[in-house]
Amino acid sequence: MERHRQGIYPKYIKRLLDIVISLTALVLLSPILLVVAILVRVRLGSPVIFHQDRPGYHEKIFGLCKFRSMTDERDGNGNLLPDEVRLTKFGRLLRSTSLDELPELWNILKGDMSLIGPRPLLVSYLPYYTREEQLRHTVRPGLTGWAQVNGRNHVDWDKRIALDVEYVRNMSFVMDLKIFFLTVKKVFVRENIEVDTNKAEGNFAEIRKARLENQKACNGKPKER
Repeated sequence: MERHRQGIYPKYIKRLLDIVISLTALVLLSPILLVVAILVRVRLGSPVIFHQDRPGYHEKIFGLCKFRSMTDERDGNGNLLPDEVRLTKFGRLLRSTSLDELPELWNILKGDMSLIGPRPLLVSYLPYYTREEQLRHTVRPGLTGWAQVNGRNHVDWDKRIALDVEYVRNMSFVMDLKIFFLTVKKVFVRENIEVDTNKAEGNFAEIRKARLENQKACNGKPKER
């Protein structure tokens, strides 16, 4: 993986701000966290916190924390029902208000994540990044990021990953401040928030795999004379 040189802000100051802000937010938002946790337990069951492996800084795998937003409903064979069936009205509310993301403040405090940075995607996507795109893993993933305030799930994958790389190459305190206030605005006006992420963004790995297979097929065709 290509190494990206970091200045004073991303190397020292950014992490200090993450600790202070995440710790303060956890304390101030503790009543909201408690209420949401109780509602999740009553309406959706346990466990209240959903953990999922995601690649972080230099692709180190960590457990992303979120409030669960789906039930564990299964069919007669014990298989989980489709996401759209298990995603309840309450779960949609959690996602649309971004309340399901609040436990990630703990990930930030621990050092798995940063307040601002490329969103941590699925581990299964790792083999499909280009060398340039791998730069998104040379910084800590974020609770919000440059791609999230520039269309979120409403721009295609290539554009989203390109925005992540753009952020890494231009990261600064001013840029992080801009992203922070744009995020606050989008959350309050509930702009570009898609609760059904699978429908909105598609599967990155499947899209890239199909593209590679198509390229191989085209390259394998005999040239016209």
